[in-house]
Amino acid sequence: MELRRKFLWLLAALVVLAGAPAALAQKFITVASTTSTEQSGLFRHILPIFQKKTGIEVRVVALGTGQSLDMGKRGDADVVFVHAKSAEVKFVAEGYGVKRLPVMNNDFVLIGPKSDPAKIAGGKDILEALRKIKASAAPFVSRGDRSGTHMAELALWKQAGIEIAGKKGPWYRDTGQGMGPALNTAASMNGYLLADRGTWISFKNRGNLAILVEGDKRLFNQYGVILVNPAKHKHVKKEMGQAFIDWIVSPEGQNSIASWKIGGEQLFFPNARASR
Repeated sequence: MELRRKFLWLLAALVVLAGAPAALAQKFITVASTTSTEQSGLFRHILPIFQKKTGIEVRVVALGTGQSLDMGKRGDADVVFVHAKSAEVKFVAEGYGVKRLPVMNNDFVLIGPKSDPAKIAGGKDILEALRKIKASAAPFVSRGDRSGTHMAELALWKQAGIEIAGKKGPWYRDTGQGMGPALNTAASMNGYLLADRGTWISFKNRGNLAILVEGDKRLFNQYGVILVNPAKHKHVKKEMGQAFIDWIVSPEGQNSIASWKIGGEQLFFPNARASR
């Protein structure tokens, strides 16, 4: 009888031990975010800091902002971390997200070939630059992927008085891809494009490209973070998702963002408190 009890105890212990790795493996959240946060190297820098502090692994799905918000609407992510404020506000208003919190900012820059056929280099007015590109029919590369950058580009064309959907021609190239591939396309065809500064700084295959227009206040680029609403999707990991959000807007999280630099140049500027 004693031997039987020992055997049962050992069997129970083995079952617990066998289940332990599976239980630990479940301590993760899925964050749907933009290609700019991924391709700039930011997540590779900050997520190990968060995981070491909390034990929570963050699995990033890097898409455009529109696709990231769609993931949140379907309940395929626990948190969305994106950069298109009007779309984010709508996401929360429609009940898909709990609350939008600002996290950080950088800016967009207009990239183009150093030969500059549209003659826009050194300008500070992004709208005038777009008008010149359109008038010269110089090659322009668009992400065309419903990303935050794509949304910003379309808004700028509209502000410039150009309904780009009806004005596209051979000069305008939709890639339907992330920021890195779009930059590669622009480099290969000596084209203009709108890029976020963080990805541009980390981009290596610049070819003949350079920043030609920057500094216009219209190029401000704000990022926000939202917990997907567990009332709509009960499987959302509310506590762990909120733990990530609380950390990213905390002094520690904000400092980790500020400390990410390439060649001494800061890519993102934390502003969680200043923007609330």
